[in-house]
Amino acid sequence: MLAQWRGVDLSAQEKAKAIAARNVADVLPSLLKDLRIDARQGEAEIVKVWNSLLDPNLTAHAQPANLHKGTLFVNVDSSAWLSEIVRYRRKEILDRLQNSFGKTLIQKISFRIG
Repeated sequence: MLAQWRGVDLSAQEKAKAIAARNVADVLPSLLKDLRIDARQGEAEIVKVWNSLLDPNLTAHAQPANLHKGTLFVNVDSSAWLSEIVRYRRKEILDRLQNSFGKTLIQKISFRIG
């Protein structure tokens, strides 16, 4: 019908340009890899463990932001808390997280105001 309306039959060209449907099972693994689902799941798990493993006074002022190449980046809400954590609690926090997740996932922690 469309070919009649156009006055030209373009069905062969349309078929040539059409994208072939692919099976979901073929596409899904690469999609999950591109979306970094495994890494995001690990980051969500770190936030849960962070809140249950550490002192509530500390977690009220410091929260993990992201994990990149073994470094956990933590946002701290004030310079006073940043100084307290870096001076007195960094080692304790790192040890607790490494006991929960292993030394390969979290190798070091970087604290910043944010």
